[in-house]
Amino acid sequence: MQRITVICVGKLKEKFYLEAAAEYARRLGRYCRLEIVELPEQRLPEDPSPAEIERALAREAEAIRAKIPAGTSLAALCVEGEPRSSEELAALLARQAGAGEKGLAFVIGGSFGLHPSIKSGAWLRLSMSPMTFPHHLARVMLLEQLYRSFQIREGGKYHK
Repeated sequence: MQRITVICVGKLKEKFYLEAAAEYARRLGRYCRLEIVELPEQRLPEDPSPAEIERALAREAEAIRAKIPAGTSLAALCVEGEPRSSEELAALLARQAGAGEKGLAFVIGGSFGLHPSIKSGAWLRLSMSPMTFPHHLARVMLLEQLYRSFQIREGGKYHK
C-alpha cells in the first residue's frame, strides 16, 4: 500500500475545512497509508519586510525537512508549479508507485508559500490553479485530488 504524507504549514481551525479533510482522509484509507502533518506557521508582524518573510520561510523549511520520511519523493504545491489534470496526477502517482518509491510527501506552505529550497528539492511542483486559494482550502483540494487519482486508477465511478 502506497504511503502518502501531506505536510501542511498551518493548522485547520474552521469546522468545514476539518470535516472535509477528515472525509477525504477516511476515503483515502482504502488506497494508501495517509499521514497528515501540521506544522506551525511562523509568526510575522502585520506588515513584514521581505527579510522577515525570508527568515520565516527558512525556519518553516527546516521544520518541513524534518518531517519528510526517509526515501520519500517530495511534491511541492506552489504557484510556480505546473497545473496537472486529474488524469495526469493519477498517472504520476501510479508511475511513482510502480517505480518502487517508498512514499510520496506533498507539502503545502503557509500564507507566504514555501521556501525556494523546498520547491527546488521537489520532484514535482504542482499548481492547483492560477487562481489564489487559502492554504487551508488547498489541503482539502489536494486530498480530494488524491482520492480522485486512486479512483481513476481503479476505474471507479467517482471520476466522470
